Amino acid sequence: MTVGAFYLPVGEHEFESTPATASPWDFSLQHGGPPAALLARAMQRCGADRATPLARVTVDFLGGIPQGRLRTEARVLRPGRRVELLEAEMWADGKLAVQASAWRIRQRDGATAGVATPAVLPPPVPPPSAGWSFGGISPDWGYGNAIEWRFVAGGFADPGPASVWTRVRIPLVAGEQTTPEQRAMIVADSANGLSGELPMADWLFIPPTLTVTFQRVPASEWMFLDAASTIGPNGTGIAQGTISDERGLVCRISQPLLVAPR
Repeated sequence: MTVGAFYLPVGEHEFESTPATASPWDFSLQHGGPPAALLARAMQRCGADRATPLARVTVDFLGGIPQGRLRTEARVLRPGRRVELLEAEMWADGKLAVQASAWRIRQRDGATAGVATPAVLPPPVPPPSAGWSFGGISPDWGYGNAIEWRFVAGGFADPGPASVWTRVRIPLVAGEQTTPEQRAMIVADSANGLSGELPMADWLFIPPTLTVTFQRVPASEWMFLDAASTIGPNGTGIAQGTISDERGLVCRISQPLLVAPR
């Protein structure tokens, strides 16, 4: 089951969430990916030079993000001709729910082509598979159904590292074309859930923040997410990953984790 978009616009900076944003932990809350992408959208639309790509996006989740109406705000914090810093907030139920910052760095075609690191290409996109599940999560999970998943290694039901080709099936905002960076943000927050070292039925591994560092803009709708997590001895862990496309590396992902029994 899928719906038409992650968010429905209800004003210039206001949106209504849809079931496609649902968190695997609690369907009354939102998965971190769509809100992260919505704040990236707000920052992309901010400032005079909107064509400059995002180089680093950090999103801090201040608590569970409820389903319902949201409002975003964004501004340029440090303007510049080549490097620019932005910040954004998301408000829900009258409270600040998420805050984000991003650096934009101007690019020039071919500027470092002669010294660029050789590309490491991911494996090819596998054919669709049948019979896999969300690992104990209801098959009606909106976020899970809003993305096409084609696993190369691991899976929702398999603890440990995972590698999966993903394709976002629906727009971030109804009636709009989703940008490549927004698509990457939608799936980047899945790094921790896909690579959890412990069963989701028994353990929580919750990231309070997400950092995505872009080397370049994704070149296609299919994105290869390669993720792994580690768990420390004192209730914390780290999830890390990369997103690539058929040309090689797109971005790197990092998330600290709260790890605790349910």
